[in-house]
Amino acid sequence: MPVKELTSTPSMATLYPRAVLGGLRKGGGDTLPDTELVRGGVTADPARLAAYNRVCGFRLTDELPATYPHVLAFPLQMALMTEPDFPFPLLGMVHVANRITQHRPLRLGETFTLRVRAGNLRPHDKGTQFDVVSELLPGAKDAPVWTDVSTYLRRAGGSGAPSEKRPELAQPSPSAVWSVPGDIGRRYAEVSGDRNPIHLHKLTARAFGFRSAIAHGMWTKARCLAAFEGRLPGAYTVDVRFQLPVFLPAKVAFTSWHEDERTWSFELWNARRPKPHLRGTITD
Repeated sequence: MPVKELTSTPSMATLYPRAVLGGLRKGGGDTLPDTELVRGGVTADPARLAAYNRVCGFRLTDELPATYPHVLAFPLQMALMTEPDFPFPLLGMVHVANRITQHRPLRLGETFTLRVRAGNLRPHDKGTQFDVVSELLPGAKDAPVWTDVSTYLRRAGGSGAPSEKRPELAQPSPSAVWSVPGDIGRRYAEVSGDRNPIHLHKLTARAFGFRSAIAHGMWTKARCLAAFEGRLPGAYTVDVRFQLPVFLPAKVAFTSWHEDERTWSFELWNARRPKPHLRGTITD
């Protein structure tokens, strides 16, 4: 696999215009680039981590939430998906699933090598899906201590078999009910760098077919994970599938339960009617 070494974090101010221009010229394709982007000397900034923790509901500690390195990887993910040889336009893609494996606790002051690549292009009943894999390594030749697999859907036709339909049940009794403010998309954008217009304002979201701004999927995942603080081991996998968008402002209901000794399951629902926003598991 060809490796492209980066000496600095890609500029988000440059990447978003590139994403818009890419949407005008890309027509799809059936091959993902085999390039891997690599950036050494990656560290977490204490002030940015503290701001992220406040927005997502985590306590302020020197341990990184398992979802936080996704913020460190996001500029490289965008850089990869806005390269000229990437077959799909970034704007309009749907983040449908995310799986994070943490092999040990990660802490402030550590320095990592970050790797990002795309792969596993496959059909979906609503188009085409693929994975963007991000890894943190203590050194360039070490085994990853953190891995993130983000699955994206490019809506276009659809040639795969219909996805299995899970029967909708009555909403379970919530463990907690959270009020999600209308500005959470802008607040999360500030700490994550993800300034997709569907998350920022009602008017920009309407330009993409949404009736109002929607919460970031990775914010909903982080907010759910924060509800487990103090109960998780040092190494685990947290795997979610994003269902219906959270239109802002919102009231959402969170529920969790033990599947077995090693597995938690959790869901985030619309608090007013039985519509799921997110379903996930945590496995040690």
